[in-house]
Amino acid sequence: MKTNSAKPVKPALRKAKPTPRTPAPAGGAREPKLVTYVLHLYVAGQTPRSIAAVANLKKICEEHLAGRYEIKVVDLLENPQLARGDQILAIPTLVRKLPLPVRKIIGDLSNTERVLVGLDLRNK
Repeated sequence: MKTNSAKPVKPALRKAKPTPRTPAPAGGAREPKLVTYVLHLYVAGQTPRSIAAVANLKKICEEHLAGRYEIKVVDLLENPQLARGDQILAIPTLVRKLPLPVRKIIGDLSNTERVLVGLDLRNK
């Protein structure tokens, strides 16, 4: 009988030991919230829509992704060949490179709710 009572104790101890380790996998489960968002914003010079898109994106990122984002602004007037890589057809266009899958949002990003849904930061 000591063997039987030792067996339930051991699994309990085994469960207790991983519990301190559970936060690591749980942290992994929370990882999408901790992932760095890599965002490329394609604009055309200093047009009002381009300027608005940059400002709106920075505001949204600071409010919803503080410290977890990288923004690269690509001016297609200076580097038009870069539009080909992400198949940019309209400007301004925001491309979420990471986390995968790649997502695109076209416009000046003034509709915050639409941008959050597009970035998968909020459900539809």
